[in-house]
Amino acid sequence: MSRHTHTNLTVLILAGGQATRMGGDDKGLIDCAGRPMIEHVVDKVAPLTASVLISANRNLERYADYGYPVLRDQRSDYPGPLAGIESGLAACTTDYLWILPCDAPAFSSDLLERLTAACSTAEIPAAVPDDGNYLQATFALLRRETLESLRHFLSSGQRKLQTWLTELPAVCVNCSDHPEWFANINTPDDLERYTLPLSQP
Repeated sequence: MSRHTHTNLTVLILAGGQATRMGGDDKGLIDCAGRPMIEHVVDKVAPLTASVLISANRNLERYADYGYPVLRDQRSDYPGPLAGIESGLAACTTDYLWILPCDAPAFSSDLLERLTAACSTAEIPAAVPDDGNYLQATFALLRRETLESLRHFLSSGQRKLQTWLTELPAVCVNCSDHPEWFANINTPDDLERYTLPLSQP
């Protein structure tokens, strides 16, 4: 795994969801292999950049304990992850914002290297990984200037992240050789399956 530090990158960890399939519990703070789920993600991104943001809408003080700015959604109608991304882009001071879900601890920094390589051309506003079956929209790399497009998209009443990325348009990055990077912990059964491998060194 690459340990290259990116000085022009901000990572936004999405932890502001309603987690209905987890009984409404705050997913980022659910115990996973002996510690809150978000800590697995924080530990992986900390060596990659000094600029990290956390998107959350509850338990703000708990998330602030990790030492990074905590951002609430700017919209009250809960438009999903796009609201957290909007807040992240508005707070971002680097050229790039990499979004990551708090419930996908199996990602690799090698994914970031692929996305940054794909987004190195100035005309490309965003890069999104494709696991061979689906676009993994919540792992996209965005240029900071996509904020204006996102605000227009949300103000028009649209809410789907993948639709916005397609309209930008984002370049697709083939990651079909590593579908495990995108495994989400969405249900108690998922959590049970992931506890064992995450607890091993």
